[in-house]
This record gives sequence, C-alpha cells and structure tokens, in this order.
Amino acid sequence: MMTAARRTRYPGPIAEAAKHPHGLVAQGFASDDALAAILDRYPARLIDINLYDYDAEGQVSLRTGDKGDLSGAQLLAAIQGGRLWVNLRDAQAGCPDLWAAAMSEFAKVQAAYPGMRAVTNAGQLIISSPVAKVPYHFDAAGVVLFHLRGRKRIFVYPGDEAHLPEAAMEQVVARQTTEELPYTLAFERDAQVFDLEPGEALTWPLYAPHRVENLDKFCVSLSMDFQTWPSRFRNGALYTNAVIRSRGGRPRFTDGMTTPELAARWAASLALKRVGGLKSRIAHLERDFVPDAEAQDGAGALRA
Repeated sequence: MMTAARRTRYPGPIAEAAKHPHGLVAQGFASDDALAAILDRYPARLIDINLYDYDAEGQVSLRTGDKGDLSGAQLLAAIQGGRLWVNLRDAQAGCPDLWAAAMSEFAKVQAAYPGMRAVTNAGQLIISSPVAKVPYHFDAAGVVLFHLRGRKRIFVYPGDEAHLPEAAMEQVVARQTTEELPYTLAFERDAQVFDLEPGEALTWPLYAPHRVENLDKFCVSLSMDFQTWPSRFRNGALYTNAVIRSRGGRPRFTDGMTTPELAARWAASLALKRVGGLKSRIAHLERDFVPDAEAQDGAGALRA
C-alpha cells in the first residue's frame, strides 16, 4: 500500500524521487564534436528518432524517423534546430568510454540506497531538441538519469493504480504497446517537479510514471536502466499476466503477490517467451521522415 512517505505501491529501495550530483560533465562527453562522432559511428538500427505532437488534452501522437545517409554532424544540426527526441539504445556498447565513467557514478548513487543491488545495467544516450517533450510513460526497470547538457524538467507521478494501471503495464512489458500510459491533465496536480542542470542526476521509484520537457536549450542525458532480482521477478510476472489476460483470464495484481509467487511467474515467463507467448507488436514501427536541419521541426520527407 502507498504511504505519504512512499509514492509507489511497489517495494524497492527508492521510495521517492531525488537528485544526486555526478561528475560526467567535465569529461567532455556532451560536446558537439563528441556527439557528432558518436552519431557517425552508431548503428542506425539502434537510433530511435522521435517527433511527438500533443493535443489540448495532452494526448500524444508519434512520428518516427530514419537517419538515412546523414552524417553525425548533419543529424546533430537537425536535432539542435528542430523538435526531435533521439534515443541511442544500448549505450553500454555504443558509448563505452561514457558508459565506464557513468558506471562509476552509478556506484555512488547505488551506495545511497541500502539494499539496492543491480544485477544488470543498460541504457540509452538521449540527444534532444530545445523545447522537445517526451510523453507520460514508465520504464520497466530502475532508472538513474544523468543530465549532461541543457536544462530539463521532469514530472514524476505516484505509482498507484490510478496513475499506473497494471493492465497497461503488462502490455508494455509484453511489447504489445510502447511505454506510454493512459494520461489525463488532472494528473498534473499529483506531480513532483524537478529541474535538472548539467551535473545532476535524478532517481525515482521503480516504475514511477513520468514525463519530460526540455526547457530552452538543446539537451543531452544518459538514462541508465538497472534491474534487481525483485524487479526481474515482477517484470516476469507482468509478462505472464499479460499472456493470461490475452487468453481471457483475470490475473491478480503483482503487488498482492508474495516473492515465491512472483518468482514462479517469472519462471513461467521464460517458458512462455521461448514458445512465443505473445508476439511483439512494436518490433517494426513505420519510419516516415529523415531529419533535416532546414525542415520544420527538423523532420524532412522520407527518402526512397
């Protein structure tokens, strides 16, 4: 059950969002030259180029882009002059120097939370336009967001059923939908708001819904995901519940399950994935533009 001191119904070492200092900025990872070099060598299949639009009620629509034959400098110029949100997935492999330095900083953050024991770490380098926004969503992992450049505002919401419905979480974990959750403007009264400057990192409770707005500057952040054994068990249980629900069942919420029950459903999820329990519906999103620094919002037409 959620309490005033704990803004989520899920157990875990992080009870509420908090800032932490980090020392990555002075090492030069977010300079234009460094970013252009990273974009030049990064595999195109690991670059997600997103353009979000919002209506008056805060509901989102998404267009996705393809790097095409752009150089790193050309893509960077389109981001800096547009309205794009670009994620470089698998940063642990694609940015090894940055990742090694970030892991040292992660160790300091982890030490601040007794009982926090990451068993896996992965992440993405986020390079995004001034005033770009990412919609209301959750991550199926713990997260430390290391901010490197620009000014960013993060809105963090309670992890109760009203803000974080488990049936929607199941769909995300089972890759039936992207990470977005049902959203209403009324949620804003419940948000904690944090402004991040370079050299600051933000943590929040496992699964906490959040959304992000860049303020007046081009932004660079490293989002580091981490899994613990309890989070792996719960994610497996969510996947198994998604399969059960897809077959007409009504599974119990995972916050009412004991650790042995969660572990059993995690084990079941491994077997279900081996036999294709649920096919991903988001493996091949249609890409409909190539970034262009001269185009409105940084999004040009898709080249043949």
